[in-house]
This record gives sequence, C-alpha cells and structure tokens, in this order.
Amino acid sequence: MTQQERIRDYIVSLERGHGSLCDEIFRKAVAEGVPVIRQETAALLKTLVAAVRPSAILEVGTAVGYSALLMAQAMPKDCRITTIEKYEKRIPQARENFRRAGEEGRIRLLTGDAGQILEELDERYDFIFMDAAKGQYLNWLPQVMRLLAPGGMLVSDNVLQDGTIVESRFAVERRDRTIHTRMREYLYRLKQDPELTTSIVPIGDGVTISVKKDCI
Repeated sequence: MTQQERIRDYIVSLERGHGSLCDEIFRKAVAEGVPVIRQETAALLKTLVAAVRPSAILEVGTAVGYSALLMAQAMPKDCRITTIEKYEKRIPQARENFRRAGEEGRIRLLTGDAGQILEELDERYDFIFMDAAKGQYLNWLPQVMRLLAPGGMLVSDNVLQDGTIVESRFAVERRDRTIHTRMREYLYRLKQDPELTTSIVPIGDGVTISVKKDCI
C-alpha cells in the first residue's frame, strides 16, 4: 500500500457516514458497479455546497441519485436541484431514492441527452456539478458557462482519469485516447478561461473547483 493510499484510507476512516439511506445507496451502487462519487469526494462536495449556500443547483449525471441526495443534505432548505440523466435503467432507481428520502419536491430529474437539455435550460445556477460522460465535459462547457451565475461554482469530478491524465496520449489504451485528449483540453480551458478561477484538487479521481468571476 502506498503512502497516498494510506492517507486516503485514514481520511475515509474519519467519515461518520451520510445517513442510513445514502449509505445504503452507496453500498448497493458499489456492489452493482454503478458509478458514484468516491467517499472522500462526497465529503468535499457537501462541504462546497454548504459553503456556497446555493439557491439553485444543476447536476449533470444523476446515476441513482446518490450525489444529488448528498447535496440536498447540505444545501439551504429553499434550494432546488435540477439533475440530468440519460441512462434509462438508472432513472427509476433515482426517482425511487428521491422518494424514499422525501426530496421529490426539491429535486427535479430531467431525462434525456444532457447536451440537448442544457441548450434548452434558461435558469441561472449558482452551483453546477458535472459527473457524467467525461468525454463530453468539453462539449458541454459553453452551455454550462452560460447557465452558471456570476460568482457561481462549477465542480467537475473524475478529471484525473485514474492518473492516466498525466501520461502521453500514446501511453493510454487506444480506446481511451479520445477521452484523454478531451479531458486534457477541458482542464486547459478551465485554467485559462479569464472568466474562471480554477483549482484542480487531487482527491478521489480528481476534482476541479471553478468559480465564475462577477466581472472580468
């Protein structure tokens, strides 16, 4: 076990959990291979939501609703979440989890292609969480920037691609090269965009935290 893994395990050991329902959802998702945010990333996400105190949250990538329910625990009572999911098998699971949590009134689930739905949205969001198809982050960025309110925060998960992001394009498997190239470009855009202040945090599988400036 590496030093980094030992530190990660120690951090996770300090967690008190996120309530019986969310902990159950997490365990089931891991057992069934459903992509949900890692435990240390979950704690960071809740902390960021608590700090921002948003009035409206947009999530791209619902899966079974785990991260949306985590954010609901930390957000103000009058905040609302709009979350987008395309994979039909997971949609009823997410709806049921929202119902079990009693959060149907604060979480709106939109189903279909995220790119199309993002184009159709016209609300401003002061917190956006990206956790869907990693190869599409770059394509979605213009619409996400349009929807992100000045002073708002954009959080993107899985940006380090299990460490392969630091490798040459030709060092990764051929099937992963397109995602590798697009993610590198996405990170470059976030860091170079004059509208954003961005930090890349090597926690979980890598998280970016970007704040949209009130003015340029």
